[in-house]
Amino acid sequence: MVALSEATGPVAGDRRLRARRATLALGGLVLVAAWAALATGAAGVSLPQALGRLVTGAGLTLQEQVVLWEIRLPRLVTGLCVGAALAVSGAVMQGLFRNPLADPGLVGVGAGAGLGAVTAIVLGGLLPPALAALAGIYTVPIAAFLGGWAATLILYRVSTRAGRTSVATMLLAGIALGALAGAVTGLLVYAADDQQLRDLTFWGLGSLAGASWPKLAVAAPVMLLAMAGTLWLARGLNGLALGEAAAAHLGVPVQRMKNLAILAVAAATGAAVAVSGGIGFIGIVVPHLLRLATGPDHRYLLPNAALLGAALLVGADIVARSVIAPAELPIGIVTALMGAPVFLWILLRRRGVVDL
Repeated sequence: MVALSEATGPVAGDRRLRARRATLALGGLVLVAAWAALATGAAGVSLPQALGRLVTGAGLTLQEQVVLWEIRLPRLVTGLCVGAALAVSGAVMQGLFRNPLADPGLVGVGAGAGLGAVTAIVLGGLLPPALAALAGIYTVPIAAFLGGWAATLILYRVSTRAGRTSVATMLLAGIALGALAGAVTGLLVYAADDQQLRDLTFWGLGSLAGASWPKLAVAAPVMLLAMAGTLWLARGLNGLALGEAAAAHLGVPVQRMKNLAILAVAAATGAAVAVSGGIGFIGIVVPHLLRLATGPDHRYLLPNAALLGAALLVGADIVARSVIAPAELPIGIVTALMGAPVFLWILLRRRGVVDL
């Protein structure tokens, strides 16, 4: 195991150096994206002027406090967390399935979370008034999170036998579970009224418009803890690249690693979908591009995926709220426009149609 993860030689050393340089570059990219996100918006609030008043002790105006602190900053933090969570989840899934085209959607977590959110939007009026008042603004996020966890539990029960989880069965069960959740979601959409259809359309395509500090207080710790937990899986995922049998001979607790990976992906993806809706392609494109650029070592791939995913989603959000300002596009449209061509390129490259 040590020999595998601490490979020596010019190639491995060069990859480690590139990965470390990429970490620094991506950290800088996140800072640039964060500055641009705070400085961009339809309200006309100038970030440099606001910072200048803070430095001189003049304080922020009421408009600046509302726009920067209550709107742009929680939206930025949500984008950073969601982008990082989706990218890291994609990297873990690709390592677990040993397939660069895998993403969290394969295990049905996104579909389950989406079904939970749609159920809350369409049938939320049927909740007892006391329960609805208790849940408040958290009704849809809580329902989405519970839907993701329910999908994960069902998937785990289907794909686990005699204490061992079959990755192939998990893949097939995830596809079936996603199709079933999609069918039930379609029935609920058919029963929705006009206002609910607007909410469903915007939420289903993803958006950070509903970001707030109360929602972040619930979802951010889950995403951060799940991503931190994946760092303990890095060496095991490196060993798993050789196959389950070889990884077990190298000392990797394969079954325990599978369980932890599934739980981490479910938690991170469920929480991300709960606060932002369905956002595609981040989990596929980011890890694959980093593997091409810096190599497959998960010790560097996972943190770099978090940085690139965060920067990419914040950048997509800037585009989404700038193209038709003061209105905004669903962010899922922007990520699809950016990610779909890259995904097609990945497919063509795997078939040998295009060169690296």
